[in-house]
Amino acid sequence: MSAHCCEHDCPAPEQITNLPRYRRVLWVALIVNASMFLVELGAGFSSGSLSLLADAIDFAGDALNYGVSLAVLASALAWRARAAMFKAFSMMGFGLYVLGSALWSVWNGSVPDAPTMGVVALLALLANVSVAWLLYAFREGDANMRSVWLCSRNDAIGNVAVFLAALGVFGTGAAWPDLLVAALMAGLALHGGWQVLRQARGELGAEGVQGHGHDHGHHDHAH
Repeated sequence: MSAHCCEHDCPAPEQITNLPRYRRVLWVALIVNASMFLVELGAGFSSGSLSLLADAIDFAGDALNYGVSLAVLASALAWRARAAMFKAFSMMGFGLYVLGSALWSVWNGSVPDAPTMGVVALLALLANVSVAWLLYAFREGDANMRSVWLCSRNDAIGNVAVFLAALGVFGTGAAWPDLLVAALMAGLALHGGWQVLRQARGELGAEGVQGHGHDHGHHDHAH
């Protein structure tokens, strides 16, 4: 899941030989992920599936990653860190909501609609594989771009987990497979969000120290 990806996976502009094409691919990736977030959000609420809602967190996080990459391809680290903090708080907030809903549903929830869960999970898997295929051309052996494969693999695992939850609900006629997968995915989102928040705070702190050092340098030079 995106929770386990490095926050700044996309390479810097100087590492890309075909920046216009890379920018177009990022736009496609952004649109696909944002669309799947809306699809899974709607399907999750309509089918009563919390694992679909949890998987939607992943698409929202990825869409935000690509959006930030587009917006700050040449921006300062501090702005990327602030955007990362926004993403972290969003992930953690949504993760808490899903976790709380899962606990509530243990006693009060109904059985989700398994066919809807299965179809949307397969659609999500197709979307993630398509985005990974588009980004493949930009791997170039670069460590940052190779990490895209880690993200893609984790995304696919999330989609497969939702599909297995759908089979579990269909086979048992109970909600617990959906709730189990939702709780695990929400836990990953909380853990990932916390990691991103710590990294972003560290980057902001480092940027502040650097900026303070530059100010002192200019001040001393003036004297």
